[in-house]
Amino acid sequence: MIKRALVFAQLMTSVLLVVGLTVKPTTASDSPEQPNIIFFLADDLGWKDIGSFGSTFYETPHIDALAAEGMSFLQGYAASPVCSPTRASIMAGKNPGRMNTTDWFGAPQPDEVKNHWTRSKPMLPAPYLEHLPLEEVTIAEALKEHGYATFFAGKWHLGPTATYWPENQGFDVNIGGHDRGSPPGGYFEPYNNPRMEGKKEGEHLPMRLAEETSQFIRNNREKPFFAYFSFYSVHNPQQAPYLLVEKYGEKQKKLGLENTWGVEGERKVREVQNDSVYAGMVESMDLAVGKVMSTVRRLGLEEETIVIFMSDNGGLSTSEGHPTSNMPLRAGKGWMYEGGIREPMIIKWPGVTIPGSATKEAVISMDFYPTILEMAGLPLKPEQHLDGKSLVPLLKGENMDRGPLFWHYPHYGNQGGSPASAIRKGPYKLIEFYEDGGYLELYNISRDIGEQHNLVDKMPDKVEELYSELQQWKQEVGARPPSSNPNAGE
Repeated sequence: MIKRALVFAQLMTSVLLVVGLTVKPTTASDSPEQPNIIFFLADDLGWKDIGSFGSTFYETPHIDALAAEGMSFLQGYAASPVCSPTRASIMAGKNPGRMNTTDWFGAPQPDEVKNHWTRSKPMLPAPYLEHLPLEEVTIAEALKEHGYATFFAGKWHLGPTATYWPENQGFDVNIGGHDRGSPPGGYFEPYNNPRMEGKKEGEHLPMRLAEETSQFIRNNREKPFFAYFSFYSVHNPQQAPYLLVEKYGEKQKKLGLENTWGVEGERKVREVQNDSVYAGMVESMDLAVGKVMSTVRRLGLEEETIVIFMSDNGGLSTSEGHPTSNMPLRAGKGWMYEGGIREPMIIKWPGVTIPGSATKEAVISMDFYPTILEMAGLPLKPEQHLDGKSLVPLLKGENMDRGPLFWHYPHYGNQGGSPASAIRKGPYKLIEFYEDGGYLELYNISRDIGEQHNLVDKMPDKVEELYSELQQWKQEVGARPPSSNPNAGE
C-alpha cells in the first residue's frame, strides 16, 4: 500500500509541477502507518529531575517542550531499580524476572560474593543472566523487519562482549554502545570507548551523541527510522561543562538551597535538589535532546515523528555522592520504594496525543514494545512482549486499566536496597522483602506517595490478596529467589 501511495504521489507531483505548483515529495516516512520514532532513554534520572515533573532547580526546557506537546505519564515505572534489567525490558518487552536478567550486568553472582561487600549479608543474590539473549526479538529487530532504519547511540550495558551489543540486536548503527554502564573515560574526550572515538579535543559526550543521532536522521529522512538515543547521562562520574556548573552554583546561592538530609535504612538520603554539577549534567542532557529535536524540525519531520522520553531507574540519592533528591518519593536508585522505580515518562505522538495532557494510569517499561508497534501500524508480537501492554488507548485519550505491575529484584543494591519483589495493583503496592525470614510492607500510593504508612496490620485482606497474586506471578514466570547466606554476619 505504501509503494502504491508513493507512485501516486510521484504522479501528482509531476502534474502539479507542470501547472507551476511545487510540493514536498512524499516519502515512506510520510505514511501514518510508518512514523519515525525517536526514543530518549536517560540513565539514573529521578522522577522529579525535569521541570515539567516538578524540579525547580534543574532546567530542562527542551524535555519540558516534549511534555507540552505530548502526554506525560505521571505514574510511569521502570521494570527495575537498576539499569540493565530495565534496559532489557524495553528491548524485549518482557519482565526481567521472566528473563532472569534481574541485576545490572557485572554485579556479583551468588558464588562471587566472598570478595564483595555483600559477603556477610543475610541473603545470597539470585543467579542471573548477564546478557540480553540473542533469542529475544528486540523492538529494533521487529521494526527492522518492516523496513525501518535502526540506530543506537550511547549506553548499552546488555552484554559482556560484542556478540550481545547493539549491532547484533537489530541496530544498523551503533555509536558508543558496549558492555560498560558508565563512560569509561568520563564525559569528555578521550572517551576510551571501543565503539566511539573522539573527534576533537574537549568534546562533550552528550552533544557528540546528539550530533551522531542528528546525522543519522539526516541520512535516513527519506524512509522510516528508529533512533534510540540511550544516554550515559546522568550516571556517575559527575562531570559537566564548567559554565553550567558555575551557572548552577550561582543559582544555588541565590536561592539559598542548603543541604538537608534524611535517613533510609543505614544510608543518608538527600532531601533537596541543589548540586550544581548534577544540575549541569541534567541541562547538558536536555541540550542534547534539544539538538536532536531541532534537526527534526529543520528537516520538516516533526509531524511524522513519535518521540518517547524515559529513565531507566530512579535518581541516585542514597549513596555514591547523593547527587539528587527524589522527594517526595522515598529512597532512590537500588531500592524498591517509589524513588527507585518511578520515572519521568513522556510520549509525543503528533496528531494523536493531546498537547500537554497527562495520565495517572500506572504503566511500566515493558509497555513500550507493543505500544511502538501499534503506533507504527505494525502487527504485535504477543509471544515476545509477554509482559507489555499497548498504551495506545491512553495516548488517544481513552480509559485503560493497565492491570497489575510486578517487580523482582532479588539482589542487594549498591545504594542500600535489599532483595525484594513487589506488586502494584490499583492504588496499593505490596513489597515483599526477603531478609529476616521475609516481611511485607503495604502502601496506598495514591494517598501516601512517600510510603510512610505501612498498612500491613490494618489491611490483612488486601495483604493476602496481593501477596497471593505476587507469588502466583513469580511461579508463572520462573522468577529466581535469593537464598540464605551461610556466612551471614561474619
